[in-house]
Amino acid sequence: MNFVQCTNRLTAHLLSCTMDITKVHRGRPGTGAILLHSRIRLCGANGGHSKMKHKIGVLGAGTWGMALARMLTVSGNDVQVWSAIEAEVDSLSTNRVHPNLPGMKIPAELQFTKSIEEVCTGKEVLLFAVPSVFVRSTTAKARPYIPDGQIIVDVAKGMEPDTLYTMTEVIADELNREDGPKGVKLVALSGPTHAEEVALDLPTTIVSASPDEAAAEFVQEVFSNTCMRVYTNPDIKGVELSGALKNVIALGVGISTGLGYGDNARAALITRGIAEIARLGVAMGCNVHTFAGLAGIGDLIVTATSMHSRNNRAGILIGKGKSPAEAVKEVGMVVEGMNALPAALELAEKYQVEMPIVQTVDAIVNHGMSAAEAVRALMDRGLKNELPQL
Repeated sequence: MNFVQCTNRLTAHLLSCTMDITKVHRGRPGTGAILLHSRIRLCGANGGHSKMKHKIGVLGAGTWGMALARMLTVSGNDVQVWSAIEAEVDSLSTNRVHPNLPGMKIPAELQFTKSIEEVCTGKEVLLFAVPSVFVRSTTAKARPYIPDGQIIVDVAKGMEPDTLYTMTEVIADELNREDGPKGVKLVALSGPTHAEEVALDLPTTIVSASPDEAAAEFVQEVFSNTCMRVYTNPDIKGVELSGALKNVIALGVGISTGLGYGDNARAALITRGIAEIARLGVAMGCNVHTFAGLAGIGDLIVTATSMHSRNNRAGILIGKGKSPAEAVKEVGMVVEGMNALPAALELAEKYQVEMPIVQTVDAIVNHGMSAAEAVRALMDRGLKNELPQL
């Protein structure tokens, strides 16, 4: 076959994978697509993979929980969502839109409940999608209704200040009480993911992390589709540590942006920030390669550079002169980076790891240091070798 024949065959194949934009949306409410010049490739959430139907309960109806619930529903699964806020359940089930995801239609097949017992009953997967500060209390409420051997997927990112536990460790601690279920399999689902993009079926990659390989692979199969590519990783501690601490670094990047600093400073903070996270992770026994992957540098890049990121936006507001409390109020959602600061500092002290960016963000957020003064202090530190000293 000559070059021209190869080109013609490739062109024909590509054309067969595309269709007119008006045809994509006809009869497919809520399905997103990627615009390629005047044509698009369909990125439907239920195409490309031969999938079984699974029963999934989602605890939490925030942006991330609802984006995943919609995606899983469109993929052909039986999904039910619970929220502790009854008015939220009423609004979502009636209006079929989420106030913070205006471009997303909630499928009619997606069910809602006000009963935590109902959402936990008869489900193959329970997806915990509440903010990190509510993971323990939600687990305590759900504990009486979680059966033995249940697969639980956590998507909250953070560290518990008092215990220094990751979110799956918080869940495990709460379930490991005398009346708790036995043999629960915990999976952390984490990576460079904005709910706003997943809600529109834009291509996304994520990591299913668990020391239980079978559980990680089952979650990989359930959540994978033509818009969501899922990788597995046994290093659940490294994945969760990355997810919690990248929010702190993203706050710092936002502060730098708010001060008017440019791409040079942003790149420096991201690069040295992941170095801090990796140093701590390795000291805690994590796999160094995790921090160079999707849950590490990948998640940090997307969180520190996008206006979808509440941590980045809050940092920008602080850099422009707002107080941390004013910034959180204006963002209007939980800023997980602020919640993660106490645990990050305690872990750095416990493992004797230097984390100057984390310490600088803490000085601004919790100790009243001006952002400009903090950046100067960071830049005036003693000179060092970039490479770790072995």
